[in-house]
Amino acid sequence: MLDLTGKNALVTGIANNRSIAWGIAQQLHKAGANLGITYLSDEKGKMEKKVAELVEPLNPTLFLPCNVQNDDEIKSTFETIHQKWGSLDILIHCLAFANKDDLSGDFSQTSREGFRTALDVSTYSLVQLAGAAKPLMTAGGSIVTLSYLGAVRAVPNYNVMGVAKAGLEASVRYLAAELGSANIRVNAISAGPIRTLASSAVGGILDMIHHVEKVAPLRRTVTQIEVGNAAAFLCSDLASGITGQVLYVDAGYEIMGM
Repeated sequence: MLDLTGKNALVTGIANNRSIAWGIAQQLHKAGANLGITYLSDEKGKMEKKVAELVEPLNPTLFLPCNVQNDDEIKSTFETIHQKWGSLDILIHCLAFANKDDLSGDFSQTSREGFRTALDVSTYSLVQLAGAAKPLMTAGGSIVTLSYLGAVRAVPNYNVMGVAKAGLEASVRYLAAELGSANIRVNAISAGPIRTLASSAVGGILDMIHHVEKVAPLRRTVTQIEVGNAAAFLCSDLASGITGQVLYVDAGYEIMGM
């Protein structure tokens, strides 16, 4: 049985109850982890209130604003972790964004700013958060991020996000190589298509889900909880020999030739 009792886990990217990050947070909590949750703040505080109400049953001991495009907020987040917890064992990176206009049409027409934004939020943020987490993972640790098949195949309407995810998977390998000597493992989960706030920006997402349901060996797509189970495994001692990998949790779709 998975046991994360006594482990301090920071989860990023929860927006609502459809978020994959929400499924991961639930399973980490179920395994006994002590949770810290970050949220993307807005001027009216609507996101803070929404996420706070959602995660309340998980009893997070830290609830912090963290916009990964704001260096000061990242610094403040990890300073608070150091002050309140002293150390960090688990970092869950579930952050991705691209302008909707850059997720349709010709990839060659991606704007410079759109390209920069997608890579900044979806890829560089892992590098930056891992760098901030490294000195707090004094007893080793596990970092898990979320990828998608569009990192290695050309998926309709995924465009610049596919490039961002390819960069993310490469970053996983380089971070794993760097952090392994400190017993910090870095892995990615490539989840099948799930209807979330982020995926709703991808044109034809429902068609994609229906296609997977027809083609995948399990004849279905996956749930947030199934991805959460895989993340909890990667964060546990049961996965102590696994790092630098991309684990497909997609009902087997990745192995098929169509």
